[in-house]
Amino acid sequence: VRISIYSSGSIAAQKLLFRHTPHGDLTSHFHSHFDTTTGNKKVSSSYEAIAEALGCGAKPEEVVFVSDAEEEVRAAREAGMVAVVAVRPGNGRLSERCKREFPVVRSLLQLCGAD
Repeated sequence: VRISIYSSGSIAAQKLLFRHTPHGDLTSHFHSHFDTTTGNKKVSSSYEAIAEALGCGAKPEEVVFVSDAEEEVRAAREAGMVAVVAVRPGNGRLSERCKREFPVVRSLLQLCGAD
């Protein structure tokens, strides 16, 4: 499993954040980083570009995209990715439609089969 990040924060900020965590430097756990230089997080072409950069351009369904933003999971699904909604403290409310259309997780460990 390769883990990548697509954030509104710059790639440099992402690396700085994950280099200085309470659990130490986590940067070696990430395969790649993407920011808004890839494109707007609310449009499918950005996710198509990410799938291409990951080497999955012909098979975007091999990418699982997790976000707490409804518009982002919709755009990722439109690009052919498997889209999952993350519910975290402080999230905005999700529509009932979103909760019906997408798998919902409260922990990324759930993607690995953990409760």
